[in-house]
Amino acid sequence: MKVDAMRLVISSARKFINMGVLSRLWNLVKNFHAADIASLMNHLIVREKLTLFNTIYEKDKEKGGEVLSELVPEDAADMLKELPVEQISEILQGIPPDDVPPILQELPEDMQNAVLSAMEEKPSEDVKELLLYEEETAGRIMSPNFYALNENTNVSDAITAMQLEGDVESAFYLYVIDDQERLVGVVSLRQLLFARPNTPLKKIMTKEIISVQTETDQEVVARNVAAYNLVAIPVVDTENKLVGVVTVDDVIDVIDKEATEDMYKMVSLDTSDRVQDSAFTSIKKRLPFLLFSLLTASLAPLVVKNFTGTIEKVIELAVFMPLVAALGGIAGNQTIAIMVREIAIGQIDWISARKALFKELMVGIGNGIIIGSILGGLSYALLGNLYFGLVLGLACIVNLFVAALVGTLIPLLLKLLRLDPALGSVNLLTMCTDSMGFLTFLGFGTLFLTYLA
Repeated sequence: MKVDAMRLVISSARKFINMGVLSRLWNLVKNFHAADIASLMNHLIVREKLTLFNTIYEKDKEKGGEVLSELVPEDAADMLKELPVEQISEILQGIPPDDVPPILQELPEDMQNAVLSAMEEKPSEDVKELLLYEEETAGRIMSPNFYALNENTNVSDAITAMQLEGDVESAFYLYVIDDQERLVGVVSLRQLLFARPNTPLKKIMTKEIISVQTETDQEVVARNVAAYNLVAIPVVDTENKLVGVVTVDDVIDVIDKEATEDMYKMVSLDTSDRVQDSAFTSIKKRLPFLLFSLLTASLAPLVVKNFTGTIEKVIELAVFMPLVAALGGIAGNQTIAIMVREIAIGQIDWISARKALFKELMVGIGNGIIIGSILGGLSYALLGNLYFGLVLGLACIVNLFVAALVGTLIPLLLKLLRLDPALGSVNLLTMCTDSMGFLTFLGFGTLFLTYLA
């Protein structure tokens, strides 16, 4: 939806909600896609969201469930917790089982148990089973609804069985299992339609199966789906028994979530921070990271303090000093962004990092020589002192080298320590590039002080 149209819809929705004309509110949104309605709800406060959702759900329960699935789990939970437990359980029964755990875990624990108890036996058991798996694993995001038949079933019976089963979320492939329910093959719906009716599935199935285990990290699942151009990937347990399927729409959600998390963590933000939060809530979320930044940034002033005598004699050093640190920070952030991405997509790890480190160091030295030469020439033109240009140029070369070194090593070290490579990388980088930038620039300035003064 275009920005201007969205603004008009938001304004109209708020007007209808405040006036209490819910029939007009329904007429406004009934033809919208669920994703567009979810986007609209992101601009409303909780009371307005709840009114809009209840209006949609009363008119069209299926559409209401689709909207709930499109919402961020935290926002969906904030809205649902205002409703009676019986209504929450009814709503959650109407959405795919794999969409329920992320929402449910955002509710208070006593409400979670009450909702599960109020749900019907089948959906409740499906959700409980998914909750047994660790967060951000294939087991947590998989759908327990899929087509699976024995390898000895013929094509005609398979088609009939699928028709009787009805539509499932992962209606892309028919998975083939043996007598012990172990995954042995996969048949695409296209293969099924063009095969002879009396042909056993084991004769037409593909035996080279790309699958993941329940404990597989969701990022690995997403990489496999992208690498092999799949629309769904089967999930098996330790005995290779088929237990679920991860579909491409869930993979897209994973990619979006992981990219957002990395972006937030690189700038030291809580991933739950939202523009709709109150100022007090955002302060509570951001203050700890700012205090950590204050701690890491405190090293640079201590370095500068030791060179106050040099700065007093050559005041121009204070003018150019922030420039050296800023260039190091920018160059380091470039390296960190590349490294975090390469680690995230599985292209690099600690063992294979030597080539990447050497390449980034060469980039740092090369950029340092070019930028340092330019700055040295400009400072000579402005100040008429060749040695000042030399000091500035050398400091840039050293600091960009350090930025490349630290920008490469920090994400790798965090990964080695089983921490998120994006977590705090920028803060640690800033501490190193600022302090090293000041140290090298003022250190060279002190070394050539006779020529600068």
